[in-house]
Amino acid sequence: MSSLLDNLNPEQLAAVTLPSQHALILAGAGSGKTRVLTTRIAWLIQTGNASPNGLLAVTFTNKAAKEMLTRISAMLPINIRGMWVGTFHGLCNRLLRAHHRDANLPQLFQILDSQDQLAAVKRVLKAMNVDEERFPPRQVAYFISAAKEEGKRPRDIEVTDEFTRRGVDFYSAYDEQCQKEGVVDFAELLLRSFELLARNEPLREHYQARFRHILVDEFQDTNRLQYRWLRQLAGRDNTLFAVGDDDQSIFRFRGANVGNMAEFEHDYKVQNVIRLEQNYRSHGNILAAANALIAHNSRRLGKNLWTAAGEGEPIRVFEAASDGYEAAWLVEEVQALSREGMAYRDMAILYRSNAQSRIMEHALFSNGIAYRVYGGQRFFDRVEVKHALAYLRLLANPDDDGAFLRIVNFPTRGIGARSIEQLQDAALAASSSLYKAVPSVPGKAGTSLGAFVRIIETLREETRDLPLPEVVGALLEKSGLLAHYQSERDGADRVENLGELVNAAAAFVQEEGEGDLATFLAHAALESGENQAGEGTDALQMMTVHSAKGLEFHAVFITGLEEGLFPHEQSVMEDDGLEEERRLAYVAITRARTRLYLSFAQTRLLHGQTRYNIASRFLDEVPDGLMKWLTPRLGSALSQEPAWQPQAAAPRSSQKDPGHGFRIGQSVAHAKFGQGVIVSAEGSGKDARLQVNFGRQGMKWLALEYAKLVPV
Repeated sequence: MSSLLDNLNPEQLAAVTLPSQHALILAGAGSGKTRVLTTRIAWLIQTGNASPNGLLAVTFTNKAAKEMLTRISAMLPINIRGMWVGTFHGLCNRLLRAHHRDANLPQLFQILDSQDQLAAVKRVLKAMNVDEERFPPRQVAYFISAAKEEGKRPRDIEVTDEFTRRGVDFYSAYDEQCQKEGVVDFAELLLRSFELLARNEPLREHYQARFRHILVDEFQDTNRLQYRWLRQLAGRDNTLFAVGDDDQSIFRFRGANVGNMAEFEHDYKVQNVIRLEQNYRSHGNILAAANALIAHNSRRLGKNLWTAAGEGEPIRVFEAASDGYEAAWLVEEVQALSREGMAYRDMAILYRSNAQSRIMEHALFSNGIAYRVYGGQRFFDRVEVKHALAYLRLLANPDDDGAFLRIVNFPTRGIGARSIEQLQDAALAASSSLYKAVPSVPGKAGTSLGAFVRIIETLREETRDLPLPEVVGALLEKSGLLAHYQSERDGADRVENLGELVNAAAAFVQEEGEGDLATFLAHAALESGENQAGEGTDALQMMTVHSAKGLEFHAVFITGLEEGLFPHEQSVMEDDGLEEERRLAYVAITRARTRLYLSFAQTRLLHGQTRYNIASRFLDEVPDGLMKWLTPRLGSALSQEPAWQPQAAAPRSSQKDPGHGFRIGQSVAHAKFGQGVIVSAEGSGKDARLQVNFGRQGMKWLALEYAKLVPV
């Protein structure tokens, strides 16, 4: 017994050896929560409080479940094969397999992944003669999944508008089709398991009697239906041991409800709330910054991380003139750390939005630094970017059959497999490319294929004399790619990536001094997946903050700390949105062990336009004494180039008005609105007006005569 409990700190020991009562363990970042959870399971078994088959432990990923089982088997000489330790979906699948008749499912029911589900929805819509332009299949699939995750069948949904009314019809037809085919999607696993236990009292009582101890990992990420499922199994006499961190709840977009933690505490009158606050990962200054930042959130259960490892180094802060300078600085710092002996794999660059990675990837690639995009794809390998590049390839070379096949029916144009087969036969007979064989295809197939060719020909004609970035922009509009992803509920990232492709074209022209489409396509191919660092390679890690959850690195760079980017501009319009953004920043900070870098840029190219920024409010929320500025403090003159550049096509007067002396990109202060950045100007003399981005105070047009702006 002593060996099992050795080296636990007092709070960990208290959590592991709690009597059989409901408990909430607030486990801070790096506080050893997995160790506590697995040791708790081992302790319950070793002391006879539970048998291996008499407890249930649930987490969110298969990787985490395997890790728990591996650790348990290392602690105890038991057979872990029959233990109920797994993800919500995995355990629900196990329950439904064991009781498939009661659940009204065939014994060998199949599970649909997200692509299978989308295909099933498309078949439903086709059978109902529904126009996919009005009701996009992805939106319908999301509507169905969201309803299921709230525990709702079609009859439970309140109809408030036409889309909801039709959505209910689609949901009903989809349910009938799935039932007929004997298949379930991921959301159905949980909902059907919940319904089975709700209506079958003997079965429910059987599992309640069996699982006297229910342990939950990452409790802050549970949605409402998952919490209701847990409550069903817990019954009146069982104990729920919930481990989580409300300060790390960052998956609201997936349905996670951080309020479940407070609800659990209230519903079960939890007397045992244990805070694991000793951090075994980060140095003191990093934790102090995280504590100070998250203290600005009002809706939290509260805890304060600390470490015995000492204060460590100050947090380094860098203000760049532009996103290009930010990327160049990152390369220099990474190279310096490497020279000091730090492995690339121990460094991570974090960003709020996927689209930010492109300019940093280019800088790393150009300097021969191996890197790997964690939990995602490199910029030029992302599916939406590859679709756009395929259009560009076809513009440059109509005989590119690979590009033709990729986009001929994307976005959907009613060109099916049979039409493609006819076209391939015609191309083979004429020994020509698919594109050139289109006029040879008769009937409806020929008409549809001809319409696609006309899109490409029109694009080629209209973009013949345009600069490369404008060619890319026009293509995104005319091809329908932009509209397609804008209509998707989760398409915001893809739209941002398409906008970043315009930026990539602009940067290519600027760097290479030429705007040849074929050369740009060759450049994109060179920077694509073939250069992704292999698994065994020592490579720098790049990822979004969401992907970084659960990971840790010696050195962490948090980039793009600008108002509107991090925190994201949409967050101010959402309930709890700003607090979730702050939790994201807290997660990002607590990934660092020894070195933490924070950076932001005065100007950033987004969606093909230069954006003038002010520093994120999160920088203001970190105490000055913890930070070391690598550049003069906010808003001061930089030793680099100015934060704005005159546009070649823009008249000089649009950049600076000789009547008032202010310039676009200049930092200014206002008595009421605070510090901001000038983003636009109009008029002169007494009629002069400036548009200023005041960050959290918003964008303001100010009459220069009365505003009394002070240069910073």
